[in-house]
Amino acid sequence: MASPSSRYDLTGRTALVTGAGGLLGRQHVAALAEAGARVVVTDVGLAQAETAVASLKQAEPSSDLMALEINVTSLDSVRTAHERLAGRGVTVDILVNNAAIDPKVTSAPGVMHSSRFEAFPVPQWQTEIAVGLTGPMLCAQVFGGEMARRGRGVVLNIASDLGVIAPDQRLYRQPNVSREEEQPVKPVTYSVIKHGLIGLTKYLATYWADHGVRVNAISPGGVFNNQDPAFVERLTRLIPMGRMAEVDEYRAAVQFLCSDASSYMTGQNLVMDGGRSVW
Repeated sequence: MASPSSRYDLTGRTALVTGAGGLLGRQHVAALAEAGARVVVTDVGLAQAETAVASLKQAEPSSDLMALEINVTSLDSVRTAHERLAGRGVTVDILVNNAAIDPKVTSAPGVMHSSRFEAFPVPQWQTEIAVGLTGPMLCAQVFGGEMARRGRGVVLNIASDLGVIAPDQRLYRQPNVSREEEQPVKPVTYSVIKHGLIGLTKYLATYWADHGVRVNAISPGGVFNNQDPAFVERLTRLIPMGRMAEVDEYRAAVQFLCSDASSYMTGQNLVMDGGRSVW
């Protein structure tokens, strides 16, 4: 029987992370590299991927990282990335669907706020759905499909606590805005996309269950990143642990879900939100 620590060992495996240039994307890359994996660091532009690699290499020079451009909304782009990796003899064992657009809530008093559902622009809906939901589907088609043909692999979808609960719009209210239709809100797209991503997780987990491919999701809570103190105070009141997450607190969970430590787990959504969704 393997020791508990060896089950987390990803030596000899290759992971691919989409949207790896972002705040949590870099943490996912670091977690996988720390466990011994070679990591393909991808973003919508090669420059973003290369910048992430350079930053991560500075922190951990021994990391085995490779920058690659992928536009997850384009099947041609995903297929081209797959072909480039195959041409280098690289086979993806772990896919982390992280790419997403997280619309920030800002206030612009005086006009009906475009973040509100009644005024939400259809092109913005389509763009965010394309990145956050269609993108994971396309990447799973190409990279997960290959895993299924080989009979082994792991897909991890990065969801959110807002894929489990609805946004609490009280967090975003501005005291100096008197008209309700001008109050900023968390847009409809993010929560809908993350709920859908958890649904995709369950679908693929059962679809590929007899092909050796495990598919799970993780739903992180908010990460502290020097947000407005008033917002942080309002949010932490909703969290039983009384604080937001530190940026590196999800690393061990990613290692667990992408390794043999979770070998009997598929179709699940691991919620790490400081207890927010319990209240």
